[in-house]
Amino acid sequence: MALNKLKFNSLNVTPTAGKTVGFNSDADGLEATLSGGAMTFIKKLTASSSSDLTFVNGASDVVLDSTYKEYIFMFNNLHYSNDACNFQVNFRDGGSSYDATKTTTFFRAQHDEADGTTDLSYQTSRDTAQGTGVQALAENIGNGNDESLSGTLHLFNPASTTFVKHFIAQTQYYQTSNYSETVFVSGYCNVTAAIDGVQFDASAGNIDAGTITLYGIN
Repeated sequence: MALNKLKFNSLNVTPTAGKTVGFNSDADGLEATLSGGAMTFIKKLTASSSSDLTFVNGASDVVLDSTYKEYIFMFNNLHYSNDACNFQVNFRDGGSSYDATKTTTFFRAQHDEADGTTDLSYQTSRDTAQGTGVQALAENIGNGNDESLSGTLHLFNPASTTFVKHFIAQTQYYQTSNYSETVFVSGYCNVTAAIDGVQFDASAGNIDAGTITLYGIN
């Protein structure tokens, strides 16, 4: 089969600006109806000596519903009042408590800024097996003036009443012993009820500063 070269200026993509470009049998060979996977801002919470930062559906504040199949929480420079605390998450499944049953995995990579020591390991003490308690997203975070945490958590199809609700998180932070530490957490809320609230907090003290921003993925 012969291959044809296309000149870069031979395709008119104006009708598909801002969208994913696909190919079909139209005259110009382009599909103009594919979604571009846009991120839509939903809500931002700013910490100020906060015991927790919580995104929850309410009478006038719907933040997690069937509008999107994927939601992303972005953590930006979260700073903590207590040294060596953990950053945690839990989920609400229609009741009043954040106690959705979860099964998760947790592994970390770290690099000592002083002597170059490195480590990559699975942390069996941080995962959850059909538990309802909080799930750690980071451990032993430093609370120095220049120490903080950033990262993301993806939550997939929280409004589903058929499937479990998967989530994937990655955090990067300044660990209390002067390590650069990255943690990867993934798992699922093993419930058929919709997840209508997500709560983030610290294992000790407060979240002094920083933001968590929620986006929906179209």
